Order: sequence, then C-alpha cells, then structure tokens
Amino acid sequence: MIKVGRNSILFDNVYIASTGTVSGKKEHDGPLGKYIDKYYEDSYAGCDSWEKSEQKMLNEAVKIALSKEGITEHSIDLYVGGDLNNQLACTNYMLKNYSFPYFGVYAACSTLTLSLIIGSSFLDSNYGNYILASASSHNATSERQFRYPTEYGGQKPSSLTSTATGCGVALLTSVPSFIKVTKATIGRVVESNISDAQDLGRAMAPACCETLRNHLHDFCVTPDEYDLILTGDLSTYGSSCFKKMALAYGINLGNNYFDSGLMLYDLEKQDVHAGGSGCGCVSLVTLGYIVKQMYENKLKKVLVIATGALMNPIMVAQKENIPSIAHAIVLERVV
Repeated sequence: MIKVGRNSILFDNVYIASTGTVSGKKEHDGPLGKYIDKYYEDSYAGCDSWEKSEQKMLNEAVKIALSKEGITEHSIDLYVGGDLNNQLACTNYMLKNYSFPYFGVYAACSTLTLSLIIGSSFLDSNYGNYILASASSHNATSERQFRYPTEYGGQKPSSLTSTATGCGVALLTSVPSFIKVTKATIGRVVESNISDAQDLGRAMAPACCETLRNHLHDFCVTPDEYDLILTGDLSTYGSSCFKKMALAYGINLGNNYFDSGLMLYDLEKQDVHAGGSGCGCVSLVTLGYIVKQMYENKLKKVLVIATGALMNPIMVAQKENIPSIAHAIVLERVV
C-alpha cells in the first residue's frame, strides 16, 4: 500500500473473492434485478419491524458472500461496515451474533466505498486473509431517520430520491482472484449551497467533482482510463450538475459515465422520483451488476465514486447548508 499524491492510495494485493447482495421487491423489479442474489417481496422480510428487516437482509448478504467462497465466519479477520440508522444500529445489531473484529463506519451513502477502502488498507497491511466490507439501507428506516415518520405518507417533490432497500457485502482477500482493488481516493468534506434535504443529489455533486478531480490528478489519468465511471447516488439532478461541474474544470465525461441512482430503477415505470439513493443503491449496483459484468469480462476497469450527504435532521431543521463527501475506489479485472 502506497500513498499517492495528497488524497489517494495504490493497493498491491487486494482482491474481491465474492459478494452478497439482498434487496427489496422494487429493486429486484428494476433493470438490474437479475444481478441481485436474493430479494424479499415484503418490506418487513417476515420481521415485525423495518429495522429488523434490514438486519435480516444484511445477515443474508453476509452468508451469501461467505458461501460463494466456501468459508465460514471463523475465517474472517475483520468486518468493516455501516448503514444509515443512528449509531449504525442495524449493522451493530446484526453483528451481535458474530465474533468478527468490527469497525463500524459512517459516510452516509458513500459508506460502501469507505468500507472497501478501510478493509483494503488493513488487508494490504497484512492484517489477515479475509475481510468483509458492507453497506446497507432500507427505504422505510432511512425515510424515518432523515425526513419524516414513514407512516405520515408525506408529499414528495420531484427532486427527492428514493432510498434503496438493499444490502451489499464484499469479501476482500489477499488470495488472487478475478477482480482486484487497485486504487482509492479519499474524499474531503465539501459544503454545498443547498439546505434542502429533499435535493441531496445536487448537494452531493460538488464533493463528487472534487474527488474525481483529485483522483485524476493524483494518478495522472483521464476519464478515458476507465471502461466505466460510476457515481452514486446523484440521480437525475445531481448527475447533471456533476457533469457540468466537471466540464467547467476541463473534465469531459463521455458515454463511460453512469450513476447508480439512474441504473437501479426504471424511472419511467417505477415511482422513484429523481432516482435511487441510500447506501444500498450503489452497493447493489457495484457488488451486484458491476462485479458480475467484470466476472464475465464485459468490464475491465471501473472507477466507483460513492457520494454521501453528511447532514442530520437537527442541522436540516436549523437550515444549515448540507456538506457532503465522496470516496472513490478502482476495481480491475486482472485474470
């Protein structure tokens, strides 16, 4: 592991051995549904609360990732993960039945790439052979956490994104595999001029642009270096702002740019307003669709920039501008 420039890391020996993805029905009904390992028709997943549902889905994703590699929980040297609930409640409660050493992390909707960066850093420092990295969200738990009680059924503007019900788990290993984690760029907190919690795509666009610029600068590359540049989750309005901001800095994003919030759902047929969001959105797209495309050799080099709005309900009620962050990681097919 080597520091590159001010913001980035070059990894030497980190691979993705397997992934596990679990979602709700709406996510499975979307364009990428066939790439999701398991889904539940009922938002409660047979539980008596939405929080327990998220825990159950995350636990299933862990089991799927382990089973694909044919190992047990006793082989795991570290677990890094988080969710959108206060004090990372769903991840914490899920892990009470395991004996993993655990780092709970929070970076809002960029939690997946943060988890992958931390896990990869430990693995590349010879901290064991297997590390799990995860992120999860549930539409009902997240809406209740950040906006209004879900039961209110409040009216939603067109700029609002739909929090994905989904969990993604990556099993990182030092054993060579098809997909290698090669690079990362750590984000910094960037303040937007937006205070509306129902317009988070545009609030996160400046941080996404900042991380992209730093990544390209640190590694002396252009956007054409990648088969795919994936952001998440800027959705309709945020991705448009992001492209305009990047262009103002001389970065022209072409046909190799997509946003996970626009990929997970069919915006014309599904009621998701501006698109998808939440930790689960970029997790399902990256660890479901992207990884399987790479296994099939349809994608060889992917830059994933996950974005997160770093506000809480109190700060929003006080009309503070919403700061955001974006962490990036590079996946390459090497076999």
